[in-house]
Amino acid sequence: MHRLLPRNPLGSLLASALAVVGLSGPVDAGPSPDSRLDWSALPLPAIDGGTIASSSLAGRVVLVVNTASKCGFTPQYEGLENLWRDYRGRGLVILGVPSNDFGAQEPGSNTEVASFCQINYGVDFPLLAKQRVVGADAHPFYSWAAERTGPLGVPRWNFHKILVGRDGQLLDWFSSMTSPESGRLRSAIDKALAGP
Repeated sequence: MHRLLPRNPLGSLLASALAVVGLSGPVDAGPSPDSRLDWSALPLPAIDGGTIASSSLAGRVVLVVNTASKCGFTPQYEGLENLWRDYRGRGLVILGVPSNDFGAQEPGSNTEVASFCQINYGVDFPLLAKQRVVGADAHPFYSWAAERTGPLGVPRWNFHKILVGRDGQLLDWFSSMTSPESGRLRSAIDKALAGP
Protein backbone atom coordinates (compact mmCIF):
# COMPACT_ATOMS: atom_id res chain seq x y z
CA MET A 1 0.00 0.00 0.00
CA HIS A 2 1.23 3.50 -0.73
CA ARG A 3 1.86 5.36 2.50
CA LEU A 4 2.43 9.04 2.98
CA LEU A 5 4.70 8.38 5.94
CA PRO A 6 7.21 5.53 5.83
CA ARG A 7 8.04 3.57 8.97
CA ASN A 8 11.53 5.04 9.24
CA PRO A 9 11.23 8.01 11.68
CA LEU A 10 13.73 10.16 9.74
CA GLY A 11 11.96 9.30 6.49
CA SER A 12 8.64 10.15 8.14
CA LEU A 13 9.90 13.57 9.17
CA LEU A 14 11.30 14.28 5.71
CA ALA A 15 8.13 13.09 3.94
CA SER A 16 5.99 15.23 6.24
CA ALA A 17 8.09 18.33 5.70
CA LEU A 18 8.12 17.92 1.91
CA ALA A 19 4.38 17.27 1.78
CA VAL A 20 3.61 20.38 3.81
CA VAL A 21 5.37 22.58 1.27
CA GLY A 22 3.70 20.74 -1.60
CA LEU A 23 6.86 19.11 -2.93
CA SER A 24 6.00 15.49 -2.32
CA GLY A 25 3.12 13.12 -2.53
CA PRO A 26 2.84 9.67 -1.01
CA VAL A 27 5.96 7.59 -0.49
CA ASP A 28 5.74 4.24 -2.27
CA ALA A 29 5.82 1.42 0.22
CA GLY A 30 4.88 -1.17 -2.41
CA PRO A 31 1.53 -2.17 -3.91
CA SER A 32 -1.15 -4.05 -2.03
CA PRO A 33 -4.11 -5.65 -3.82
CA ASP A 34 -6.59 -4.17 -1.35
CA SER A 35 -5.38 -0.64 -2.07
CA ARG A 36 -6.22 -0.75 -5.78
CA LEU A 37 -9.01 1.43 -7.11
CA ASP A 38 -11.80 -0.30 -9.00
CA TRP A 39 -13.18 2.38 -11.32
CA SER A 40 -16.27 0.25 -11.99
CA ALA A 41 -17.23 0.51 -8.31
CA LEU A 42 -17.43 4.32 -8.39
CA PRO A 43 -20.28 6.58 -9.49
CA LEU A 44 -19.04 8.47 -12.55
CA PRO A 45 -21.78 10.94 -13.51
CA ALA A 46 -20.66 12.98 -16.51
CA ILE A 47 -21.10 16.73 -16.61
CA ASP A 48 -23.39 16.39 -19.65
CA GLY A 49 -25.86 14.23 -17.74
CA GLY A 50 -24.60 10.89 -18.97
CA THR A 51 -22.11 8.56 -17.33
CA ILE A 52 -18.38 8.22 -17.90
CA ALA A 53 -17.72 4.57 -18.76
CA SER A 54 -15.44 2.97 -16.18
CA SER A 55 -13.87 1.03 -19.05
CA SER A 56 -12.45 4.32 -20.37
CA LEU A 57 -10.42 4.65 -17.12
CA ALA A 58 -9.56 1.05 -16.22
CA GLY A 59 -6.05 0.06 -17.29
CA ARG A 60 -5.09 3.67 -17.95
CA VAL A 61 -3.06 6.23 -16.05
CA VAL A 62 -5.57 8.76 -14.69
CA LEU A 63 -4.84 12.28 -13.45
CA VAL A 64 -7.80 13.41 -11.35
CA VAL A 65 -8.05 17.18 -10.82
CA ASN A 66 -10.66 19.07 -8.80
CA THR A 67 -11.45 22.19 -10.82
CA ALA A 68 -13.21 25.54 -10.49
CA SER A 69 -14.09 28.28 -12.99
CA LYS A 70 -13.52 31.35 -10.81
CA CYS A 71 -10.15 30.56 -9.25
CA GLY A 72 -6.69 32.05 -9.65
CA PHE A 73 -5.62 28.58 -10.83
CA THR A 74 -8.39 28.33 -13.46
CA PRO A 75 -5.89 29.01 -16.31
CA GLN A 76 -4.47 25.55 -15.50
CA TYR A 77 -7.32 24.24 -17.67
CA GLU A 78 -5.17 25.19 -20.66
CA GLY A 79 -2.21 23.18 -19.37
CA LEU A 80 -4.44 20.23 -18.52
CA GLU A 81 -5.88 20.25 -22.02
CA ASN A 82 -2.32 20.32 -23.40
CA LEU A 83 -1.38 17.33 -21.20
CA TRP A 84 -4.46 15.50 -22.47
CA ARG A 85 -3.50 16.18 -26.09
CA ASP A 86 0.15 15.22 -25.53
CA TYR A 87 -0.44 12.01 -23.56
CA ARG A 88 -3.85 10.55 -24.31
CA GLY A 89 -2.49 8.49 -27.20
CA ARG A 90 -0.11 6.84 -24.72
CA GLY A 91 -2.84 5.93 -22.21
CA LEU A 92 -3.34 8.99 -19.98
CA VAL A 93 -6.81 10.20 -19.06
CA ILE A 94 -7.35 13.58 -17.42
CA LEU A 95 -10.50 13.49 -15.28
CA GLY A 96 -11.75 16.91 -14.21
CA VAL A 97 -13.93 17.09 -11.11
CA PRO A 98 -15.65 20.49 -10.82
CA SER A 99 -16.22 21.38 -7.18
CA ASN A 100 -17.56 24.34 -5.24
CA ASP A 101 -15.78 23.25 -2.03
CA PHE A 102 -13.12 25.96 -1.96
CA GLY A 103 -14.05 29.63 -1.89
CA ALA A 104 -17.38 28.92 -3.63
CA GLN A 105 -15.44 29.28 -6.88
CA GLU A 106 -17.57 26.87 -8.92
CA PRO A 107 -21.09 28.24 -8.36
CA GLY A 108 -22.56 27.47 -11.79
CA SER A 109 -24.67 24.56 -12.97
CA ASN A 110 -23.11 21.59 -14.75
CA THR A 111 -24.23 23.07 -18.07
CA GLU A 112 -22.61 26.42 -17.24
CA VAL A 113 -19.37 24.77 -16.14
CA ALA A 114 -19.16 22.65 -19.29
CA SER A 115 -19.84 25.67 -21.48
CA PHE A 116 -17.22 27.76 -19.66
CA CYS A 117 -14.58 25.04 -20.06
CA GLN A 118 -15.30 24.53 -23.75
CA ILE A 119 -15.56 28.20 -24.74
CA ASN A 120 -12.58 29.48 -22.73
CA TYR A 121 -10.15 26.55 -22.81
CA GLY A 122 -11.39 24.11 -25.46
CA VAL A 123 -11.58 21.38 -22.82
CA ASP A 124 -12.49 18.01 -24.25
CA PHE A 125 -11.08 15.74 -21.53
CA PRO A 126 -13.80 14.06 -19.41
CA LEU A 127 -15.48 16.08 -16.68
CA LEU A 128 -17.59 14.65 -13.88
CA ALA A 129 -20.73 16.43 -12.77
CA LYS A 130 -19.99 18.79 -9.86
CA GLN A 131 -18.86 16.90 -6.75
CA ARG A 132 -17.77 17.39 -3.17
CA VAL A 133 -14.08 16.51 -2.85
CA VAL A 134 -13.56 16.97 0.91
CA GLY A 135 -15.51 16.07 4.03
CA ALA A 136 -18.01 13.35 4.83
CA ASP A 137 -19.90 13.87 1.56
CA ALA A 138 -16.82 13.69 -0.67
CA HIS A 139 -17.07 11.65 -3.87
CA PRO A 140 -15.93 8.06 -3.13
CA PHE A 141 -12.77 8.57 -5.23
CA TYR A 142 -11.62 11.30 -2.86
CA SER A 143 -12.45 9.20 0.21
CA TRP A 144 -10.38 6.35 -1.28
CA ALA A 145 -7.49 8.72 -2.04
CA ALA A 146 -7.59 10.29 1.44
CA GLU A 147 -7.21 6.84 3.01
CA ARG A 148 -4.00 6.39 1.05
CA THR A 149 -2.40 9.82 1.35
CA GLY A 150 -3.44 10.78 4.86
CA PRO A 151 -4.48 14.36 5.66
CA LEU A 152 -1.51 15.97 3.89
CA GLY A 153 -2.62 14.62 0.50
CA VAL A 154 -6.26 15.77 0.75
CA PRO A 155 -7.14 18.72 -1.53
CA ARG A 156 -6.78 22.06 0.21
CA TRP A 157 -7.81 24.13 -2.80
CA ASN A 158 -8.87 23.89 -6.44
CA PHE A 159 -6.65 22.16 -9.01
CA HIS A 160 -5.17 19.61 -6.61
CA LYS A 161 -3.97 16.64 -8.69
CA ILE A 162 -3.97 12.91 -7.92
CA LEU A 163 -2.21 10.41 -10.18
CA VAL A 164 -3.54 6.83 -10.37
CA GLY A 165 -1.60 4.10 -12.17
CA ARG A 166 -2.84 1.60 -14.72
CA ASP A 167 -3.15 -0.97 -11.93
CA GLY A 168 -5.40 1.29 -9.85
CA GLN A 169 -2.71 2.22 -7.33
CA LEU A 170 -2.44 5.83 -6.12
CA LEU A 171 0.99 6.88 -7.36
CA ASP A 172 1.36 10.52 -6.35
CA TRP A 173 -0.43 13.75 -5.59
CA PHE A 174 0.39 17.35 -6.45
CA SER A 175 -0.70 20.57 -4.80
CA SER A 176 -2.62 23.27 -6.63
CA MET A 177 0.67 25.15 -7.02
CA THR A 178 2.02 22.41 -9.31
CA SER A 179 1.16 23.49 -12.83
CA PRO A 180 0.31 21.01 -15.57
CA GLU A 181 3.53 22.14 -17.30
CA SER A 182 5.61 21.15 -14.26
CA GLY A 183 8.54 18.89 -15.07
CA ARG A 184 7.84 16.96 -11.87
CA LEU A 185 4.26 16.21 -12.92
CA ARG A 186 5.22 15.28 -16.47
CA SER A 187 8.02 13.07 -15.18
CA ALA A 188 5.56 11.24 -12.88
CA ILE A 189 3.17 10.75 -15.81
CA ASP A 190 5.98 9.45 -18.06
CA LYS A 191 7.06 6.99 -15.36
CA ALA A 192 3.47 5.81 -14.79
CA LEU A 193 2.89 5.32 -18.51
CA ALA A 194 6.11 3.31 -18.84
CA GLY A 195 5.20 1.08 -15.88
CA PRO A 196 2.86 -1.92 -15.68
